[in-house]
Amino acid sequence: MGFSDELLDEATEIWEAQKQHPFVVELARGELDEDAFLCWVKQDYRYLLDYARVFSVAGAKARDEETMTSLMDVAHTTLSYEMDLHRSFASDYGVSREELESTTKAPTCVAYTNFLVRTAYEGSLAETAAAFYPCGQGYLDIARHMDELADGEHRYTPFIEKYTSEEFVEAVGWMRELVDDCAERFPGERERMRAAFRRSARLEHAFWEMCYTQEGWDV
Repeated sequence: MGFSDELLDEATEIWEAQKQHPFVVELARGELDEDAFLCWVKQDYRYLLDYARVFSVAGAKARDEETMTSLMDVAHTTLSYEMDLHRSFASDYGVSREELESTTKAPTCVAYTNFLVRTAYEGSLAETAAAFYPCGQGYLDIARHMDELADGEHRYTPFIEKYTSEEFVEAVGWMRELVDDCAERFPGERERMRAAFRRSARLEHAFWEMCYTQEGWDV
């Protein structure tokens, strides 16, 4: 069993909580409130800007050309493809690029992105890999769960198809390999990797809740 599998086994309860979250269940069935989905589109758009930054910083810390190239490629793909996907989702609901770019991050989004960026700048490559892994593996597992729950096609089918696609499966597989490689090369960092992984996994669950409740700033 690879270290990435150990991390997933240790976070089983968090994964199950995500799968049972009403945002996930209702999206899978095509019943999710449109405003909740648009909240996800806007907040995830803002999240992805920092997500790309995390991979760029991690790439600068890599000590071999192959890892550096792969990390920088993810940053580029996020900015060139993922952002376009969100703009496409948004345009289908009449939300402009300007509105996406002017969206204020909700408190949970701030907490999550701040944690990832701080880990990338202050932590090691191993910690950073463990911190961003829950996002990739989580979306793949959750989307597969959604696909099982879905009863035919509906307005949110493109979301499910995106995160169960061959390209996404391949990207997550690379993340998993990086986590396993880091754990093998730097065994002394495994506990920090565990802590980073678990914090991000919890924030992934909180992100669904943030979108479902359309969290904002009370003051």
